[in-house]
Amino acid sequence: MESTAHTEAIKARIDSERVPQHVAIIMDGNGRWAEQHGEPRISGHMNGVTGVREALTGASEIGVRWLTLYAFSTENWNRPQAEVSALLRSSVRLRAIGDVESLPENCRQTLEDAMARTAGNTRITLTLALSYSARWEITRMAQRMAADAKAGTLNPAAVDEQAVAERLATAGMPDPELLIRTSGEQRISNFLLWQIAYAELWFTPVLWPDFRKEHLFQAVLDYQGRERRFGKTSQQVTTR
Repeated sequence: MESTAHTEAIKARIDSERVPQHVAIIMDGNGRWAEQHGEPRISGHMNGVTGVREALTGASEIGVRWLTLYAFSTENWNRPQAEVSALLRSSVRLRAIGDVESLPENCRQTLEDAMARTAGNTRITLTLALSYSARWEITRMAQRMAADAKAGTLNPAAVDEQAVAERLATAGMPDPELLIRTSGEQRISNFLLWQIAYAELWFTPVLWPDFRKEHLFQAVLDYQGRERRFGKTSQQVTTR
């Protein structure tokens, strides 16, 4: 009860008018969690589902509309169907970015079925970065742009940021305003390099299987206390 009360107290301090629209998380620390608990590495990935559930539930509660998770392993996705289905309730829409075709057949089929079942949901979009790297994404974007230019459907002189964004895996998604990384590491690890150009970064020593709603709420509170800046030519803005 005390832990629940503490979490709710943190949540109550969040300004609902300045909640980030899109939060991205680098889920790190599964292996270390397993080592600390004297269990095989796969146990850390399996228990990482708890962190996913907590992050998704917490994000939904405070009004985050997009949640993107990086390094979601196939071990996570191969949890029993009832466990996976529990993550997709409450009007959650599921998407995936990355080289999905390289996933094992059973994993890819489960993922595609879940995306189809949740396509009409509107409360929050959960995007899983599977077999994803930002350099892979940017390379693929450049290939698409070159092919379009060769086909005569893209004028090289007209290439701008919008043309690039439209050819990224995240086309149609807003850029993340807040990036969280667990486990104490303080690096980006090839994640959404284009999209996080102006995201606020928040690092926590908490290992991913131990991540709870209160940690998400703390990150959002910290985000709301910052003055966001968007470069020399842009005006300072609030955290909305």
